[in-house]
Amino acid sequence: MTKVIKNGTIVTADRTWKADVLFKHGKIIAIGPDLHGDHEFDATGCYVMPGGIDPHTHLEMPFMGTYSADDFESGTRAALAGGTTMVVDFCLPAPQQSLLEALQMWDNKTSKASCDYSFHMAITWWGKQVFDEMATVVDKGITSFKHFMAYKGALMVDDDEMYSSFQRCADLGALPLVHAENGDVVAALSQKLLAAGNNGPEGHAYSRPPEVEGEATNRAIMIADMAGVPLYVVHVSCEQAHEAIRRARQKGMRVFGEPLIQHLTLDESEYFNKDWDHAARRVMSPPFRNKLHQDSLWAGLQAGSLQVVATDHCAFTTSQKRNGVGDFSKIPNGTGGLEDRLPVLWTTGVNTGRLTMNEFVAVTSTNIAKILNIYPKKGAIVEGADADILVWDPKRKKKITAKKQQSVIDYNVFEGFEVTGLPRYVFS
Repeated sequence: MTKVIKNGTIVTADRTWKADVLFKHGKIIAIGPDLHGDHEFDATGCYVMPGGIDPHTHLEMPFMGTYSADDFESGTRAALAGGTTMVVDFCLPAPQQSLLEALQMWDNKTSKASCDYSFHMAITWWGKQVFDEMATVVDKGITSFKHFMAYKGALMVDDDEMYSSFQRCADLGALPLVHAENGDVVAALSQKLLAAGNNGPEGHAYSRPPEVEGEATNRAIMIADMAGVPLYVVHVSCEQAHEAIRRARQKGMRVFGEPLIQHLTLDESEYFNKDWDHAARRVMSPPFRNKLHQDSLWAGLQAGSLQVVATDHCAFTTSQKRNGVGDFSKIPNGTGGLEDRLPVLWTTGVNTGRLTMNEFVAVTSTNIAKILNIYPKKGAIVEGADADILVWDPKRKKKITAKKQQSVIDYNVFEGFEVTGLPRYVFS
């Protein structure tokens, strides 16, 4: 059975043109005028784009004494509803656990996934076993390794471990990722704030100022340079981190930066809401920043010093968030966003003139496909590519509300936000 998308305008990262798209068995087989298939989908007035790729999700993740609420069933359903056709989740081995055992555990969670998925492998401890198993992980097709510089006493790795892992990545042709926050300083600030009685959600933001992210980003870049390996910095939230990336790239270092849709649009005032639940629901790391930092992130996307917009979708219910009543350090860190990333970015980016349509495709799909070496199978509208296709209606509108979302949590950090630009069809 062939399917054809007719009367649309194809938009990729580098060009825009009128053509039909014919596909069969999940592959694009022809692009051109007046194509016909067994099933036809009218895209009049719409843009035909590569499906979104979200390279930063945490579905059914064990964290802070609980599990993130969305599993691969509800999480991938939310992704597809918002135009994302592939997610890249994180496999997090427990201390001393085999990477291969952890990978099997994570893969077992995916039986109900509705869209394509892959994993980054986290390096949560170091030893000869990890060194050896990294090669097997790469052989299995996972070529990116995450390092947490935060969460002291849990996921955090020390600099010597990170350097050793970076060197191993260089040997294997793999890409290291970093969560860049100075975990020692965060721990010290948290203790100081709690001792002074600052135990509400706003304390979370105070314990993680932009400086701890900027310092860690710069340190990770220097360590990667010494190890001779590129670096991907996840959830870049502030000018201090962006400045470190920008400076490194100007020197010729291969550093990639990933802001989140939340940090591009929401700010730290959320933490001072008098409703504890409202503030706690928005606790994530790094926290929302002063609105002034958003200009830097948008400029990075426009100029190319930041390449990818993700979500860090790690959703917890209000009940789970209340584990931190009286102690902000026990509020599970994370927010949702999988369903809303593309509509919110189109509304605040393309509709405002900050991004072109082609830049929108680049930062939501094509750039990360290239970084993860899955382009042009993903992130492209070309013959032979996977038929992960988004038909985007730029005039369709809705008001975001938790009552109509696919995520299982009971709120939405974008509640009430009016978006213009939504999927008409999503093929995966």
